[in-house]
Amino acid sequence: MNLALFDFDGTLTSKDSLGEFLKYSVSRSKYIINIIKFIPYFIMWQTKIMPNNITKEKLFDIFFKGIDEEKFKTIAQDYALNKLDSIVLKERLTILQKHQQNGDRVIIVSASMKCWLEPWCKKHKLELIATELEFVNSKFTSKFSTPNCHGKEKVNRIKQHLNIKDYEIIYAYGDSSGDTQMLALGYYATKY
Repeated sequence: MNLALFDFDGTLTSKDSLGEFLKYSVSRSKYIINIIKFIPYFIMWQTKIMPNNITKEKLFDIFFKGIDEEKFKTIAQDYALNKLDSIVLKERLTILQKHQQNGDRVIIVSASMKCWLEPWCKKHKLELIATELEFVNSKFTSKFSTPNCHGKEKVNRIKQHLNIKDYEIIYAYGDSSGDTQMLALGYYATKY
């Protein structure tokens, strides 16, 4: 059996699923206010004062701190099943489906959140490795319960999930610097 590893955002999609999820989950006015609140953190991330994972947690804190777990998961599932397909690139999905038809093990490996990628992956019969949010007493803590699945963490999570030596050929697909280490695993690596 061969293995095919796909990044999600920018690799399979025309837009970032996180950005689209933020727009989907709150009113337009709340979205604008929250983005303005996030600007200082975004600047700190861009100037490398604040690391990617902390910046991302700050974004989720601004938008969702204290949200009820069931409410959040309902929004995420609705988004996954009603919106995600509209940003998926058909020609890239066709490549993924060819791997499935060939009997390859296909896994989405994403820094985006499991809560909205999982329903989409189940619909398309795909395995998923992604970042997970932390809920305590059914409330969102504004923290991640797993490390942000980005950069070298993608490789760490893949190696926790499976034994790479079990696969004769590994295909890897990505589009950004956050995929570099995962792409290095592939005998056939495609960077979009």
